[in-house]
Parts: sequence; structure tokens; C-alpha cells
Amino acid sequence: MTTTADDIVAKISRDELVQLALDVCNIDSAGPTEAAVARFVGDWLQKEGFKVRQVGLLADRPNVLARLPGTGGGYSLILNSHMDTSVRATDIWSRTDPEADIHHKAWIDGDELVGEGIVNDKGPMAAFLIAAKAIKSAGVRLKGDLLLSAVVGETSHEPSDGPPGALVETKDLGARFLATHGGVADYALIAEGTGFSIVTVEAGMAWYKVTWASDQPGFYTPYLPDRTTMAESPNMIVRAAVGIEALEDWAVAYQKRYTYQSSCGLVVPKAQIGAMRSGDSAALSSTPQICSLYVGAFIVPGQDPLALKCEIEEALAAARVPASDVELYLFHPGYEAKNAERITTAVRRAHEQTFGSAPPAPNPATCSMWRDINSFNELGIPAITYGPRSERHSYRRSFTIDALYRAACVYARTMVDVCNQEKPRTG
Repeated sequence: MTTTADDIVAKISRDELVQLALDVCNIDSAGPTEAAVARFVGDWLQKEGFKVRQVGLLADRPNVLARLPGTGGGYSLILNSHMDTSVRATDIWSRTDPEADIHHKAWIDGDELVGEGIVNDKGPMAAFLIAAKAIKSAGVRLKGDLLLSAVVGETSHEPSDGPPGALVETKDLGARFLATHGGVADYALIAEGTGFSIVTVEAGMAWYKVTWASDQPGFYTPYLPDRTTMAESPNMIVRAAVGIEALEDWAVAYQKRYTYQSSCGLVVPKAQIGAMRSGDSAALSSTPQICSLYVGAFIVPGQDPLALKCEIEEALAAARVPASDVELYLFHPGYEAKNAERITTAVRRAHEQTFGSAPPAPNPATCSMWRDINSFNELGIPAITYGPRSERHSYRRSFTIDALYRAACVYARTMVDVCNQEKPRTG
């Protein structure tokens, strides 16, 4: 008898899926602490009979790569999710609730699964792991290799002002390192929240350090000269406040000027000031002579980050508060997938078979962020992202159990579809 995709989907257990999602999401992996999750995922894959290896630059931050070898002659497919979550208990200067359970644990509430790890991004990872297990349990031999990857660093911090090596974090430790060290397939499906839309484009990122440095002495407070304008203040925090207003005005115009219509959907690149450094809270009796603002901008595919640097300089000069220096210190390009028709068609077909309707159009915000599909598309591996995401995501980190189950069904059907298509020999 021939085993069909429907037979494989029938082997996907909702209960097993929910339990795996809760197990992996209740291992806290906020920030650079993914090792325990990597061990759990690696052990689970090993127990289920997949070929498993760790791929990592750092011993305590390994990526996990598993393989179900094909019989030959088919296209290969890699599925990818990240193990790290974005909110750390130490984020006391950027969050009001960094220690809240929602960021570090997971639970069932009615018909929903709740928790940051559930929605970003260990829930979708559990879905494709269970989907792959269903294929194996059904005894199906795919023609092409099926690869499963769990990576670090998708939400990673990046080096800023410290010396090299002081902050051993960067997105380059995750999917990009994996892909350049064996995580290669004909196509990549990044399992992330898209509201079940098929997303083939993501924005890049450019980060800038904007600094004001005084050419006046550092006044002891009793000797401060009389106030003039904020732009002329010897206190660089005060001068930077004028710069903040100018940068906010620039950011409003920036996202409108660079909005990009891709074949997938609209990319609306947004920018904001994400950090500020100046002064000493333990010594408030002298004038800060230096102040730096840190501006993060999302950028559309092909955008020049150096031209953007000039825009920032010009906006500050026009506000009569020119910066002493504007430095580009991080650049990750954005990409739109090329030659991705096979994987997009397979996912669309799997979605229609699962939901009985076509996938919805992407929300522009879903196309306007940085995700791991960029790492694969940069290397010429056609990559898309697809997965469950609730419309209430911004204020409640959850989605329904049924949504996660349906994601697993779509992933299973896509695996079978892509990996069983004949790949022409070349050369």
C-alpha cells in the first residue's frame, strides 16, 4: 500500500505536540543561554532515530542539525527555528517586566498555549519536529534529504562599544554559521510566526552610534554658565535631546520614503532610538561632555547603509545640532527569496489541504523585520518563512493549540511534497 500525506498527518498527535512544546518552552533560553534547550532537542532527535550533530562556534551556544537521509534523486529541504527567546531577566533598563513568567515559561490556558517561547520560536519548532517524527513513524522514505535545525542567536545582542570578545553574542552564531557549516539544502522553510501567510522577503538592519562631544570644559555645576538654547548647551545630554526630536522627525519620513513593494508584500522599514549613554549616575555634579544615541533602522533589500548614515547626519545638521560623529556599527542586509517557486507552491498547496482555503496575504510588519530566512537567502538557498501567529501577539504571547497542530500538518505535507519531487541531475 502507498502511504499518503494524509496517512502521515494522521500520525501527528495533538497531545504529543503540546507536551513537546511545553517541555522545550519551559526550559528558559532567554538570551545567550540556549545550551540546555540544544541538549534537549538533540537528545529528542537522537531518541527518535535522526542523525544528529551540533554545529557551533561556541561550546555553550551550539546549533542542532538533524538529518533524515533520502533514498536519492529528490530535492532536499531544511526546516529551521531558533531556540533563544528575546527577553532576559537582566533587561531592567529596557523592560518593565523582564522577570515575568510570560517571557520564561509556557502553559495551557483554555484552548491556547501561552508564553514567549511558544510563539517565538520554540512552538513552531516543536511542530516541525513532530511532523518529521510522523513521517519517520509512517515508514516513509523520502527521495531527498530532510534536515531539521534549531539555532541560537536569532534575537541575539550584537557587539557595541566593548572590546572584541567582551560580548560573545551576534546573530552570526546562529543560522548563518549553521548554513556555512553543513546546514545546506535546496530549499529552506523557516518556521516562525507569520499568521500562516507565506513570507519570502525580510528587511535588513543598520545600526548607528550618534555622538555629541563637547569642545567646552566639563563644568562643575556651581560654575555652569547661564542657559542659552538647548542646542548650544555645554551638557551633551541636553544637546542630544534636540537631536532626539530631529531623529524622530527623520524616522517618520524615512519609513514612508523607503516603503518597498515586493512580490510577497509590503516592506515598511522603521527606525527608532534604542539606547543612550552619557554621564554617571553616581557623580551628578559635573557636566557630561559626551553623549551617544544608538539608532536602529530596518532597511529594505538592496538599501545602502552608508547613504542612510548621510541622511542621519543631514537631519541633525538641519536641526542645528550636528553630531560630532555618526558611526555605522552593524549591517545585516535584507533579502527577497529568488527561485523559491517550488517551496512556496508546496507550502501553499499544503496550507490549502490543511485549511481548505488559500493562505492570507502577509501583514506588512511580518515582512519588515529581520529573520533567519535572510541568512539562507544570502547564501543563495531559496528560503521562506511560515507559521502560526495570533493577531493578539503584541499584547498576549499565545496562539491556539489548533493553530500549532495545523502548522505541524502543513509542515509534514510540505516535507513530503518537496523531498519527493525529482531533482534533475546537472553536470
